[in-house]
Amino acid sequence: MPQLPEELVELLPEAEPFLTREAAVGAPGERTGLVLVHDLAGEFDAAHAGALAGAHLLAGLPHEVIARFDADSLVDYRAHRPRMSFNSDRYESFAAPEILLYAVEDDAGTPFLLLHGAEPDYAWERFVAAVAQLVDRLGVTSVVALQAIPMPVPHTRPVTVTAHATRRQLIEPYPVYWGEMRIPGSASALLELRLGEAGVDALGVAAHVPHYLAQATYPAASLTLLEHLERLTGLHLPTETLREAAEANRTEIDEQIARSPENTAVVAALEQQYDSFSAAREGTDLLSGGEVPSAEEIGAEFERFLADQDRKRPRD
Repeated sequence: MPQLPEELVELLPEAEPFLTREAAVGAPGERTGLVLVHDLAGEFDAAHAGALAGAHLLAGLPHEVIARFDADSLVDYRAHRPRMSFNSDRYESFAAPEILLYAVEDDAGTPFLLLHGAEPDYAWERFVAAVAQLVDRLGVTSVVALQAIPMPVPHTRPVTVTAHATRRQLIEPYPVYWGEMRIPGSASALLELRLGEAGVDALGVAAHVPHYLAQATYPAASLTLLEHLERLTGLHLPTETLREAAEANRTEIDEQIARSPENTAVVAALEQQYDSFSAAREGTDLLSGGEVPSAEEIGAEFERFLADQDRKRPRD
C-alpha cells in the first residue's frame, strides 16, 4: 500500500529542542531563522561534489541525527547495489543506504540542519511532501541545495557555479546566463520547486565540474559549494582540510593530464575560451568563465553524464 508522506520519516527524540522552539513561535516573523541544507547523493552530483561537501561538514562539526527516512522504501537497491562484507565462508555486514536529517552546529555555534544520504529513486512526491512537513514542524526558514553538474570548463581555473532559487531576490548577485531549457530532473530539484509553490524560500548552487572529471572525485568543487553556502546563509563553516585536499587533487590531475598530449590540448582549449569570456565579463566573479554553452549543449552534457552513470550500473 502507498505510504503517507509522514510514514516515510521517523522523527527522533533529538529533534525535541527544535520542535519546542517552533511551538513557542507566535508568528512566522518571530522565527530566528533555521537553514536546512541538502546534498542528496545521486546522478545529479557530478564528481560526488555535493555529497563530499556534506560529509566534510559532518566530519568537522558537532552533529546528531534527528530524523531518519525509510530508505528501504525510497532507494532502488538493484540500481545502486549496497556493499556487503564477505569473509571466508560467510556474509558479515550490509551497508544499507541511509537518508538522515542531522542537526549541526557551525563554527560559531549556530544550528542548522543537513539532509544527507542517497537520493530517492522512488516516491519523489511523497518524499518531498515529507521533507516539507519537517520544514514546517522544525521551523526551517530557508532550504539550500548543494549539487554539481558536468560542464566544458578547465580544472586549472576557479570553479564556477550556477545559482537557482524560488525567488530572484535570494540570489540577486548571481548572473542569469541561460533561458529556458529541459534537463533531467532530480528529487532535490523537485523539492525546491514544491517548496517554492508553498511559499518557502529555497535556493541552491550547482558547481561546474570539468566534464572530464565528472566521474572522479573533485574536492575543489566541494570547497566552492561550501564557500557559496557561507555567502548565501552567513554560516561559518570549516574549509581548511577540504582546501588542502583540493590542492593535492589538483597536483594529481595536472600530472595525469601532462602524460597525454591530447588531454593537454583539450585543457588548453578550455582555458582559452574560459579566459576569453572572463575578460569580456571583467568584474563578475560569481559565475564568470568559459564561453557559455547553449541550453541544448548543457542538456546534452547532462544526458551524456547520466548515460555514463547508467552504463556503470550492474546488470541482472
